Amino acid sequence: MKSKSLISFFSFCALLLTAVSFAQQTATIKGKITHATAENADNVSVILKGTQIGTITNASGEYEIKNLKPGNYTLRISEVGYSSKEKNVLVTAGDEVVENFTISSTTEELSEVSINGAKTNSFARKESTIVSKMPLKDIENPQVYNTISSELLKDQVVTSLNDALKNAPGLDRLWESTGRGGDGAGYFSLRGFAVQPTMVNGLPALSNGSADPANIERIEVIKGPSGTLFGSSLISYGGLINVTTKKPYETFGGSISYIGGTYGLNRVTADINTPLGTANKAAVRINAAYHNENSFQDAGFKKSFFFAPSLSYKVNEKLSFNINTEFYNGRSTNQTMIFLDRGAPLRANNMRELGYDNKRSYTSNDLYMDTPTYNLQGQMTYKISDKWTSQTAISRTSAKSDGYYSYLYEGTGSIEFLVQQTNPSFTIPGGIILARSTSKQNAETTGLDIQQNFIGNFNIGNFKNKFIGGLDYFNLNNVSNSTGYGNQGFVNLGVDATLFASLAPALHAYYGTPINNFGHPDDTGVLTQDAADAGIAALGAPTGPSAQFSKTKQEVFSAYASNVIYFMPNLSAMVSLRIDRFSNKGDLSTNIDDYNQTAFSPKFGVVYQPIQDKVAVFANYLNGFSNVAPITTPDNNIFVFDPEQANQFEFGTKINLLGDKLIAAASYYNTKVSNTVLQLGPNDYIQDGEQTNKGFEASITASPIEGLNIIAGYSYNDSVLESTSPGNEFAGRRPESAGPQNLANLWASYKFTFGKLQGFGLGFGGNYSSKNEIFNRTVGTFTLPDYTILNASVSYSVSEFQIILKADNLTDKEYYKGWSTINPQRPRVFSIGATYNF
Repeated sequence: MKSKSLISFFSFCALLLTAVSFAQQTATIKGKITHATAENADNVSVILKGTQIGTITNASGEYEIKNLKPGNYTLRISEVGYSSKEKNVLVTAGDEVVENFTISSTTEELSEVSINGAKTNSFARKESTIVSKMPLKDIENPQVYNTISSELLKDQVVTSLNDALKNAPGLDRLWESTGRGGDGAGYFSLRGFAVQPTMVNGLPALSNGSADPANIERIEVIKGPSGTLFGSSLISYGGLINVTTKKPYETFGGSISYIGGTYGLNRVTADINTPLGTANKAAVRINAAYHNENSFQDAGFKKSFFFAPSLSYKVNEKLSFNINTEFYNGRSTNQTMIFLDRGAPLRANNMRELGYDNKRSYTSNDLYMDTPTYNLQGQMTYKISDKWTSQTAISRTSAKSDGYYSYLYEGTGSIEFLVQQTNPSFTIPGGIILARSTSKQNAETTGLDIQQNFIGNFNIGNFKNKFIGGLDYFNLNNVSNSTGYGNQGFVNLGVDATLFASLAPALHAYYGTPINNFGHPDDTGVLTQDAADAGIAALGAPTGPSAQFSKTKQEVFSAYASNVIYFMPNLSAMVSLRIDRFSNKGDLSTNIDDYNQTAFSPKFGVVYQPIQDKVAVFANYLNGFSNVAPITTPDNNIFVFDPEQANQFEFGTKINLLGDKLIAAASYYNTKVSNTVLQLGPNDYIQDGEQTNKGFEASITASPIEGLNIIAGYSYNDSVLESTSPGNEFAGRRPESAGPQNLANLWASYKFTFGKLQGFGLGFGGNYSSKNEIFNRTVGTFTLPDYTILNASVSYSVSEFQIILKADNLTDKEYYKGWSTINPQRPRVFSIGATYNF
């Protein structure tokens, strides 16, 4: 026993001497970083240029890089929203060099730097320069927003913007992307209001399709009416969806990925960054993606190519430029969309009664749409002084639609009405007849936005202030040569075949379609471009506003200012105001719908931090508005409206504890919209509606132990529409755009950081939705059932390689979404992704 003890003792001594010898041969660089305001600078990137060695500061602003070989290094300090600093450091064996830094605020979006070393809570982002248009920590901001990081998108093998947005509480998809001109992008319900993703880097970015996620650094879902800083043309009363793109950085690097999966999914992406020259002043980053996928139904496909080069150029310490471009070319069939009958009592009130087979698309791959888009953005940042920065931004955006858009309409009520003109006692005893309507789309929407901002960080007396003042010009043009909607056959869901066949002559005569094979919608002669063209031709000369050539123009001239004043380090208030001058030229072929309006939008907020930078309570008043364009009805009446106004009161709490390992927020909101425009009939509109949306939201991102990251959220939304006008079919009901009343999301990811399983990772989570009244009028209510969708993944990483296996909708749940429409969703899907980082 004694000999074994001696052996153990000498072995320990040998190891100790080896460790001491190694420590004497290496060096350490450490220090502390503070902001110019004397605050600790946490989560700041600290890297050794030209290497992959680095770390980030902790909550006290401290950093430490150990086990360095002796030599000369360039230490680079950078944080989003603050000026970067560099310093040459010489270290020799056994040194412990201390280097402290102070960094000043700027609005420059610094590049995200890939570094080795642990990063706690990788799903969280604590600060944004977009949400308030100035550098402001989340815990200091009286407005609620949720961030979806690129790390989370990679962890979930996300291949579409729709899947990415499932991680935001209070957000749910209403309407699939249709590709049609003007509004072809998908619609989402955000705090009970319909919204489309229309912002990139805080600037307008149009799309008639579904944006590719390859160039996303993070997504910010900003909650509540946000007209004060972002205007009203492209956002909603519930908030807005902003995509922040990837930026170039100073070293060479990148990745190449492939994802393959169920239903013919093949996706290849590339992310390549390289500096230009040797002065570290310019860099180029290119993100590209090729996507090819078939539908889970009997027909349908999606193909796209995405190319996004970006350039950054730092002229000197004061002046820098950033250019971001995105080119997207997509071709796809529009997803199955069943419109419920608006003109007669509903014959079906749920999916069981409807009798729809979700494997059937009732379309063909011959009826597709091309949706090319581009976004060009340029930003110049000039540091006027230590206190003031000038930011000039310009955005040019375009979205086209070229192809066939079709939908299915529950026409049973109108068909019964048609037959009852000659046979008053006629009824269809059971089943549904869906009419297919198709339009040949040929439209383009273009936008131009120019912003000039001045951002300040200064003191008035003993009070610190953060300020932004700006001017904004926005121009939106739309040109449409799209046709009207021609009939392209019918779909029989449960109606007696003999009865259905007997209706064919009446349907043929009423709709004027040359297609006579009504009883067999699967006939390829029905589902062709030629058949669609024939149905459109039967319309005759275009009639009505929706079928005529049109060219419209809108201009918005805006000025805004926002100031955050710190009465104490832990007590601040935000005061903001915007004025918009809205000029609508309407249809440029006539001036009868021209009009101008002016609207004001204030914003107030207060934040008190009982524990500085860790716990905050906040309250806000937010205002949004919408300059409602005149509406020309089919009988050529013109309705002119006052601006709609939305006012929100909200209060809640935000926490940031355990050194960023726990970041959470919870709030109650009440949003009321006045002057709501309501349509009572095809030729009748009123403006006396009032909609109230109130609810509760909670979100959390956490990293309780090393390797474990969690993101979760819950939302409850109570929404009702009131009107004093008689005959309003929506009054007293939950609006169809409100979406489900309860939503929940969860994703948990664990990476093994030691032991035999080091390199393996597991992920699990999903989404819950309560029932959804997608059609809610006096003629009836159609309710989609609640659902829970579960997803899981397993991954393995070694050196520069990573492979991930993902299963979405593990239980193969059949579920639907809609907004007075019914959209079937994907069943169980398996995918596998492989990535090489260099």
